[in-house]
Amino acid sequence: MTSFDEQHKVVEDTENIKCPSCGGNTEYNPESRGLKCPFCSHEMPIEATFDHHVELDFKEAGNNLQHIWNEEKRVFSCSNCGAESVLDAHIVADFCSFCGSSHISVTNHDAGIQPGLLIPFQVSEEQAQIKFKDWIKGHFFAPNTLKKTYRMNKISGAYLPYWTYDSQTQSHYVVRVGNYYYVTETRTVYEDGKARQVTEQVRKVRWHQESGNYREFFDDILIKASNTVETKLLQKVQPFQLTGLTDYKVEYMSGFLAERYSVSLQQGFTQAKDVMTREIVNGIEGSVAGDIVQVVNVSTDYTDITYKHILLPIWISSFHFKEKVYQFIVNGQTGKVTGNYPLSVMKIVSLVISILIVIFIVYLFIDS
Repeated sequence: MTSFDEQHKVVEDTENIKCPSCGGNTEYNPESRGLKCPFCSHEMPIEATFDHHVELDFKEAGNNLQHIWNEEKRVFSCSNCGAESVLDAHIVADFCSFCGSSHISVTNHDAGIQPGLLIPFQVSEEQAQIKFKDWIKGHFFAPNTLKKTYRMNKISGAYLPYWTYDSQTQSHYVVRVGNYYYVTETRTVYEDGKARQVTEQVRKVRWHQESGNYREFFDDILIKASNTVETKLLQKVQPFQLTGLTDYKVEYMSGFLAERYSVSLQQGFTQAKDVMTREIVNGIEGSVAGDIVQVVNVSTDYTDITYKHILLPIWISSFHFKEKVYQFIVNGQTGKVTGNYPLSVMKIVSLVISILIVIFIVYLFIDS
């Protein structure tokens, strides 16, 4: 696997916003939440706004297609992981920031749905590196030499695409309901070769079938619109605090990458329906009176469906240890870290042996 910093020739700013003081390209600064010039340190604030009417009608999605960001963009496609990164036309990219592959090419600038909101980076690159170092030190089963000998690659700040869905649901259900009742039963038991009668209360279940309607509104069902970062890794650095969403502005993109969505709006809604179905089943089971409730069938209508296309921040990189590459990510809003790391066979074997010794000692103590 090619490392993140090998063949690194990409200029990592997706927006070219000039500094009014020296004319250099400014970058978004997560610590000040504004733009900062890396050449003269001039800072410019960004006014955070939120459009409460950003929810878009799902049925009108075809009318919301736009050229992504603007005409001065290029889309770089990775043939290894499938990621599509949106960058300024003047940027040259020789590797993929998501998997490190050098097999990338410029793709056609197809129409797409522009992001409406994003959560700006609140964790800086330096803070992300510190959090990674603390994280790697905290793993007992990692080799002792790891924290001294690993080589960390270039860390990239990237906005990942997500969909959120709202929907009113109306479900017709059929359930099997069981209620407990008790009967007195007498049985024969044998003790020391002698038979005797024992009377006891035995619990039974009386079943019947019911049907009805269940209504529930869902708000902001969050669906990942990218397949480039492992779902398990992203789940481990969640949740993102969606209260931190702000209107999409080019200023927040300056100095960072953005991935184009690879899960379509319709595909995302199919996943959202799976999430809603699980919640609906739980809601039905909780609303029907009975000791046991088993859902037999549910038929759901989805109405008033709206969606948002949002971008969420992560720091992504990898590190080398004994000729192997391990990926890790940092939540760009909360700083939560997760990733893959090597395991020490000796530590695992030692722990297993220690547990077996303790079990053996306890056994001897009980047996004596």
